[in-house]
Amino acid sequence: MTNMPFGFSSQDPDDPDKGDSSQGRSEGGSGGNPGDNPFGFAGMPGPGGNFDIGQLGQMLTQLGQALSHSGGGSGQSGPVNYDLAKQLAVQQLHNNQRTERPSQEQVKAIEDAVRLAELWLDASTSLPAGVRAVQTWSSVDWVEKTLPVWQRLCDPIAQRMSAAWLEALPEEAKQAAGPLLNMLGQMGGMTFGSQLGSGLSQLGAEVLTSTEVGLPLGPTGTAALLPANIERFIEGLDRPTSEATLFLAAREAAHHRLFGHVPWLAQRLLATVEEYARGIHIDTSALEDLASKVDPTNPASMQEMMSSGMLEPKTTPEQQAALNRLETLLALVEGWVDVVVADALGDRLPGAEALGELVRRRRASGGPAEQTFATLIGLELRPRRMRDAANLWRLMAERHGTDARDQVWDHPDLLPDSSDLDEPLDFADRWGAGSDLDDPIAAIRRAEEAEKSDDTPEDSSEDTSGDDDGSDGDAKA
Repeated sequence: MTNMPFGFSSQDPDDPDKGDSSQGRSEGGSGGNPGDNPFGFAGMPGPGGNFDIGQLGQMLTQLGQALSHSGGGSGQSGPVNYDLAKQLAVQQLHNNQRTERPSQEQVKAIEDAVRLAELWLDASTSLPAGVRAVQTWSSVDWVEKTLPVWQRLCDPIAQRMSAAWLEALPEEAKQAAGPLLNMLGQMGGMTFGSQLGSGLSQLGAEVLTSTEVGLPLGPTGTAALLPANIERFIEGLDRPTSEATLFLAAREAAHHRLFGHVPWLAQRLLATVEEYARGIHIDTSALEDLASKVDPTNPASMQEMMSSGMLEPKTTPEQQAALNRLETLLALVEGWVDVVVADALGDRLPGAEALGELVRRRRASGGPAEQTFATLIGLELRPRRMRDAANLWRLMAERHGTDARDQVWDHPDLLPDSSDLDEPLDFADRWGAGSDLDDPIAAIRRAEEAEKSDDTPEDSSEDTSGDDDGSDGDAKA
């Protein structure tokens, strides 16, 4: 999978045969020189040929037909062509023969595994069961049922990415490009859709559960496992499929307990992605040089501009801070699940330790979660952070019990930050030293009220200070 952030490149460097984003569609892709025929349309003028308005009209008509045929017209209502993404993902899964349908025996085995896992989890966490339905998915089911959440994740990035370079484009270039800008927007949607579709097909062929990437991608309260992928996951491991199914069912159920009973968690994860997206901007100085090289009568020059790399955004300090917060939050989620599942299975499942090690190696080598966020926003999750988070949660349970450990999720302000993952003992000591262990939310409210009351004397002193008002203001400043 590409290491470029989602939508930032029109070509997947891991798949050199894919070419530009127009390939793979019935009207796109050309095997010839892109300078001679950049979009694969007959009659399109090349960079060195003669040009007349008739050729431009013919080119625009053909391009519009291609966009409509590919879904760029009616199928795209936002910055990403999700119809195209779904079609490409499903097509690639079929081409790779990764569309096995679950058997009735697999469906029953997964339902039984989730039911048993819920019973065992009751003893290892104070959070109640969050699963309301159990489903058994194929890889195509995963693509179709998780696409709505992918839309929420991808729209802010793609929307801001598309708007950023248009905003930075010099006004002269906008006027010269004219109607091509609208078409470029549709082409961008197809580019984003093509890249997302490729990523979803790879993920769909590998993911084991609906929550494996650390987000509730499926319907709320629905636990889902992919038995065909599970069988491939344990190839070479001398353990029965039933053990792997139960182990992964426990992880899935634990995720749903967390997402189902920590109402702010999913929204906080999505909001952090949106916060990152808001910081995307384009270097206008680079655009000024680039715009002078663009020939608005030659679509090849526009395509070159979009794929040159000069339009790729630079990560700002604010964006890096958002990425760090997202990484920490995901690490806390996965670390908590690791600890709760290990405690729940204990000696009940003989292969639990081997399966847990297999999951850790999968993370370290860049599993679906790492691939997802590297493709989406350029974030590469560090397995070390997840291990640090697991150490912190286990320490909290040993020092203060499982109820106190799970109480940390009551409010986002109570959560550890990245510095706490470095020094988990300090976090556990601070928690135990507080006098509000039984009601941390009340402690937060009292702290907020104290801050408000501290502001009141300053306001009143300002009103009665008379000639000393200026000096008071200086002191406060």
